[in-house]
Amino acid sequence: MFVTILGYVLQHNHGELLSVERSVQKNFPALGSVIKFTSLQGHVLPLVIGVVTSLWSGLGVTSAAQNAFDTVWAVPYKARPNFLKARARGLALLVALGVLFMVATGASGLVSGGLGGPAATVAGIVVSLLINVVLFLAAFRLMTASTVPTRDMWTGIVLAAVFWTVLQSVGGLYVGHVIKHIPAAYSSFAFIIALLVWLRLGAQVTLYAVELNVVLERRLWPRSLIGPPVEPADQETYAALAKIEERHQAEQVDVSFEPPG
Repeated sequence: MFVTILGYVLQHNHGELLSVERSVQKNFPALGSVIKFTSLQGHVLPLVIGVVTSLWSGLGVTSAAQNAFDTVWAVPYKARPNFLKARARGLALLVALGVLFMVATGASGLVSGGLGGPAATVAGIVVSLLINVVLFLAAFRLMTASTVPTRDMWTGIVLAAVFWTVLQSVGGLYVGHVIKHIPAAYSSFAFIIALLVWLRLGAQVTLYAVELNVVLERRLWPRSLIGPPVEPADQETYAALAKIEERHQAEQVDVSFEPPG
């Protein structure tokens, strides 16, 4: 969506287009040289249809993220945002992502303009890390029900930001290595597979970061690896998972455990 809009807005400013293109490729290096900003011409109606379709798809991703985050935190259905609020939160996250891309573009320009050599590389990594912290702060806060306080999320936010920065640094090398050893006829398929693996890693680590927050803040250890749930952390976890199914304010799920045997 941003590619299309910027193609119209900046179609006579090639330098700005290249600056934004480099910023996107830096934040998502696995995309490599696939995304290209060029001057666009066309009708308004196809643009509107494309923007609406892209927005609808993006909100589907944010909806899935909200469901995953709330499930990890064992938020009952009755305490989760309704349909309209959930979509509003998703839209807010997409807007925040777009704003952070613009901030990253400006920050990258300042760093590359004032520094050179290894100093520019280190400064660029630091800037990317700080931007990623802000991004995951927005994602964790907007994708989780308001019943979970923000102070309980910081460990996972920092962990996810660090790992995402690592993915940004090595993702391009990984995808380039995969494609380089594949015949040209299959390079497109190889790129898609490599991109899916890269995105899967990012999504999986994000969920691990959320789970780490839950374990730390609720002190859900030690846990029984096998056998009945005899540890207090086991019973608290199972009780919370059962109470997820509360779907109305008048509904109350109670959980009890029988002694082993």
